[in-house]
Amino acid sequence: MSIKKVTSHPTQNENLIFERSQTGRIGYRLPKLDVPETQDVIPAEFTRDDDLDGVPEVSEVDVVRHFTRMSTWNYSIDLGMYPLGSCTMKYNSRLNEKVARLGGFANLHPLTPEEESQGALELIYRLQEDLAEITGLPGVSLQPAAGAQGEMTGVMLIRAFLDKRDGEASHERRVMLIPDSAHGTNPASAALAGFTVKSIRSTAEGLTDMDHLRELCNEGGVAGVMFTNPNTVGIFEKNIKEICEIIHSAGGLVYMDGANMNALVGVARPGDMGVDVIHLNLHKTFSTPHGGGGPGCGPCCCTAELREFLPTPRVEKTGDRYHLNYDLPDSIGRVKAYFGNFGMMVRALAYIYTHGAEGLQEATETSVLNARYLAEKLKDVYHKPFDSDCMHEAIFSHKNQTVTGVHTLDIAKRLIDYGFHPPTIYFPLVVDGAMLIEPTESVGRADLDAFVEAMKDIDAEAKENPQLLHDAPQSTRIGRLDEAAAARKPVLRWKKDIDTMSKSA
Repeated sequence: MSIKKVTSHPTQNENLIFERSQTGRIGYRLPKLDVPETQDVIPAEFTRDDDLDGVPEVSEVDVVRHFTRMSTWNYSIDLGMYPLGSCTMKYNSRLNEKVARLGGFANLHPLTPEEESQGALELIYRLQEDLAEITGLPGVSLQPAAGAQGEMTGVMLIRAFLDKRDGEASHERRVMLIPDSAHGTNPASAALAGFTVKSIRSTAEGLTDMDHLRELCNEGGVAGVMFTNPNTVGIFEKNIKEICEIIHSAGGLVYMDGANMNALVGVARPGDMGVDVIHLNLHKTFSTPHGGGGPGCGPCCCTAELREFLPTPRVEKTGDRYHLNYDLPDSIGRVKAYFGNFGMMVRALAYIYTHGAEGLQEATETSVLNARYLAEKLKDVYHKPFDSDCMHEAIFSHKNQTVTGVHTLDIAKRLIDYGFHPPTIYFPLVVDGAMLIEPTESVGRADLDAFVEAMKDIDAEAKENPQLLHDAPQSTRIGRLDEAAAARKPVLRWKKDIDTMSKSA
């Protein structure tokens, strides 16, 4: 007996929503119009003139099933370890989400008058105070909408301070020093703020080259330095106080990129080290949703000396009343609509309160312990470019595997077949074939051991069957892509294929 092949069953090889469109299908119902239709009187300049014929015609169940099926393809922190170095992809506590969804917070209009939003203003004020205590820097603005914007805000504070302090002579102080291992947003922010960038060399130990730093400062014109601590190769800058003293002696200010604060919270404070300005990533360190285009929050913290330049308005407290202070004549101005992304602030404060001082310190210590555990377990298999003990992230290179023709990209793609999201690869650029692995405190011993075994198995495969890695991933719906071509020649629009549509109909 033959079995008829069924070709119309649901499939995980999902078509575009446009390709699922069938004329006449509808997934909504609008109320009856109580005004005359205006379709025929819309001015021509307000109508589309491109080749997009319209939106897909699909039913409600078509839409629900389409996007639900695609959602099952996504990897997320809820499924497993997400070891992206420099990104701190930690678990977002569900309690934070529950608090953020409380009606009084979630439904509050951003233009609500001060007297009717005292609770929200108190929450913002309390978070400012907590972040000031955590960083050791008393001036705080929660307005920046992301880490990069918080970084830009910090550099603008430095520019405003120098302009006021030095007057017309400030234009002679326009050099920003940045380590060669820095994240690309550092020089970008400096350039946007009107500074010229000079790069500081790193030593063979992965630390700032102090002699080169002094040499650059002696050349004059130094406005400041932008560095990350722990730095971008995951090592604590042990000369941090001396770095700050050198920059301050040269008349500049010290900006610290707070991307790696998950290694310091509750243990060490940048303000105590001599840092003048820092930004924080609430999505990295304080467990608010990460990436995806936002909304984000990148608070900027500074010394009391720089506080007058913070964005306006600032949330302040007088007696028992919270209010917005717009009377800040030296402020750099507003950097975000309203007062920032309030929902992120609710989540961050919930995270801080549920952990408390001891819990925040434990999270920091666990994140460092986890990274050092991976570093120790993998150091005999993968090349470890620096001997120093890492902090919250471990860095390796593909040096041991390249003898068989296997490179970092092959290792990363093969990890997908083992059920792990790949770590950050080829960054920082100072390490050839870098693999920057950050497990965070969210990962337990069993998951760490499973990751270690996967990495060791991949190393064995590289020796026995390198082609297996070149062809990875093999368990995904889409295999190895030409990522360079996809980035340079992206196909961003779907065009209807009349022949295909007629056949499918």
